[in-house]
Amino acid sequence: MSTFDVSLVGPAGEPVDLARTIGSHGFAELAPLRLDEAAGTLELTIRPRRGRPRRVRVGPGPRGRARVEIAGPAAGPAMVAEIEASVRHVLRLDQDLSGFYARAKGDPELAWVITGAGRMLRSPTTFEDVVKTVCTTNCAWSATVRMVNALVTNLGEPAMGVDDPLANAFPTPAAMAAAPESFYREVVRAGYRGAYLIALATSAANGDLDLEALAQASSEELSDDELEARLLALPGVGPYAAAHIMMTMGRNHRLILDSWTRPTYARLRGRTKPVPDATIRRRFARYRDHAGLAFWLFVTRDWID
Repeated sequence: MSTFDVSLVGPAGEPVDLARTIGSHGFAELAPLRLDEAAGTLELTIRPRRGRPRRVRVGPGPRGRARVEIAGPAAGPAMVAEIEASVRHVLRLDQDLSGFYARAKGDPELAWVITGAGRMLRSPTTFEDVVKTVCTTNCAWSATVRMVNALVTNLGEPAMGVDDPLANAFPTPAAMAAAPESFYREVVRAGYRGAYLIALATSAANGDLDLEALAQASSEELSDDELEARLLALPGVGPYAAAHIMMTMGRNHRLILDSWTRPTYARLRGRTKPVPDATIRRRFARYRDHAGLAFWLFVTRDWID
């Protein structure tokens, strides 16, 4: 096993709360990720440019740092550098939240976030986040877990030094595109989503769809409205899915308003009746480009003590 440390600090020197980051949303519980809340660790599988996938564990390290462990044979300097870059990407350590913290500091209900909350965990690839988001639409969480597990165990490449199908790398677009419709119907049991997953994978595999380019585009290059329109044009992506995907891309303006966040917000406000979406949006409008992030942190504060 190889180990190294990563500094938990943002681009503007802002603190990073590791526990809040790795537990920021439910994707931490979807294979090949594995969250251990008691230990404060997250396991993930990273596919390097060369060689087999590697299983990695990220957890607390010395003060202000995270300890990263790479399973399997000792990793050389080039491999360590590549995995470190992937870990920093997954933890979103390149995102400047200083402006968001400046606004939150004066909000009694959200001032707590300035100690390092607000980095939304993302997968090693945008394709993985999009596929997982499609698998969350119009179904129970247990169905999402079943679908993602089936994709990873049947189509993912095994990680070096780990004998666990759920630790396989997330399948590539090519692997998903090559799987027959019957696989999505009988094994994944994706229902109507099967056709969407095949279409997404095929477009990504043949180069017609470059999700990584969309994620890397700045707001000057591609506005939020333009990005949302691009995402809404994808198979299986509606307003909720687009808002969720945008947040995994670091675009935090859209509020994720769904069957869980709406009643949760009403409960936290002490309401017995639903709160209109327009009222919710007005409450967080002061956060501008980070309105959606502020809303998400408001409804998920009690996820971590």
